[in-house]
Amino acid sequence: MNVLVAYGSKNGSTAGIADMIVAALQAEGLVAQARPAADVRSVDEYDVVVLGGALYAGRWHRDARVFARRHIKALLGRPVWLFSSGPLDDSADIGEIPPVAQVAKVLERLGAVEHVTFGGRLTEDAGGFIAKSIVRNGKGGDFRNQERIADWVHTIAARLRAGTPAAK
Repeated sequence: MNVLVAYGSKNGSTAGIADMIVAALQAEGLVAQARPAADVRSVDEYDVVVLGGALYAGRWHRDARVFARRHIKALLGRPVWLFSSGPLDDSADIGEIPPVAQVAKVLERLGAVEHVTFGGRLTEDAGGFIAKSIVRNGKGGDFRNQERIADWVHTIAARLRAGTPAAK
C-alpha cells in the first residue's frame, strides 16, 4: 500500500503531525509520504490518502479544503482518512472533538472513513499577530500526542491489512 499524507499547515504543527503519521505508517510496514496539500497535483500513485489541516478560528486550513475539492473524483475511489490539529490544550486527548463544519462537509462528500482531531502546537516562532499574542499570553505550547497519533495509525493499518478500510 502506498499512502499519501497531505496536509495544510501554517506554523508547522500540522506538518509535524503528518511526519509523525508517516513514521507510524512506515513502522506498520506501509510505504508513506507526507506532502503539503498545495503541492500535490495527482493522487493516482497512492492507494490511500490521509488528509489533514490545521484549525484556525473554527476553519480548516484552506490548502486541505482545496485539495479535497481538486481531487474529489480520484479520492472517491480510494480509502481516505481526515485529521485536524489545533486545540492548544489537552481537550483532544480527553474526548473526541467533532469535526468543524468544513471538515464535516469534506468527510461526507468524500465518504471518508473517519476524522480525528489532535492537539496542536503554537510556539514563539509562530507567524502572525494573533498567534504571537496567544503565545505571549501563556496559551501556547505543544499539545500533539505522538502516542495517540501512533495508535490512530495502527488502527488505519489494521483496517487496511484486513481489507476493510472504509465504512462508505
